[in-house]
Amino acid sequence: MSDTANDTPLTVVLVHGAFADASSWNGVIERLQAADVQVAAPANPLRGIAHDSAYIASFFEQIPGRVLAVGHSYGGAVISNAAADAKNVVGLVFVAAFAPEDGERLGEASSTSKDSVLMTALAPLQYPTGDGAEPAVEFAVDPAKFHDAFAADLPAEQTAVMAATQRPVAELAFSEPSGPPAWKSLPAWTVVATGDKAAGTDLVRSMAERAGATITEVEGSHVIMVSQPAAVAEVIQTAAAAVDRQPVVARG
Repeated sequence: MSDTANDTPLTVVLVHGAFADASSWNGVIERLQAADVQVAAPANPLRGIAHDSAYIASFFEQIPGRVLAVGHSYGGAVISNAAADAKNVVGLVFVAAFAPEDGERLGEASSTSKDSVLMTALAPLQYPTGDGAEPAVEFAVDPAKFHDAFAADLPAEQTAVMAATQRPVAELAFSEPSGPPAWKSLPAWTVVATGDKAAGTDLVRSMAERAGATITEVEGSHVIMVSQPAAVAEVIQTAAAAVDRQPVVARG
């Protein structure tokens, strides 16, 4: 990608995490669009690290010009893998998100968090894989535990709707090893939610420190982009302003 890509406006791509969809970014999108920021929020398939990263990398590559990749929760792992392949990504923003190392598995990493209660809130489901194969396992959050584990700073009525409309995530999202991370070659920012009981405040912070990310702590739950969209949008705009001044550098 040559420096002429700087002639095209930067696009912020918001990638949602597990148990959610792109509408979880609505409050952030409204604020970015009001600030004339070009933004897109694709559907994350939630079928596993390799599958989802390939899909999102393809989405990045079809955008003309530079991309600032933003991921929430599991979406952080997806953007870090996808951006390693999509050469037009110039920065990463992790929002209460995982930033795994090469070979790291999210299930194993999550078990080290003292703040996360997510694993105790998950309910296993099955889905067909076709061709007569055995069904595969996916997980949803138990609706009775959704508020406390996922979105404790939102009204119970709102989290009941979120629980009812949640999108289950394949078990492969937790068990597949992550690939070489893009945060080793790209600037990164992280929003750490101080009351994150899903990804775990402690784990998000430690991963952000390892990635050398610029950290902003915001009071709120795991779905900080829903409860504190202005604060999240501000971090994204700060990151966008920083990378918008930088030329695209070829990465091998």
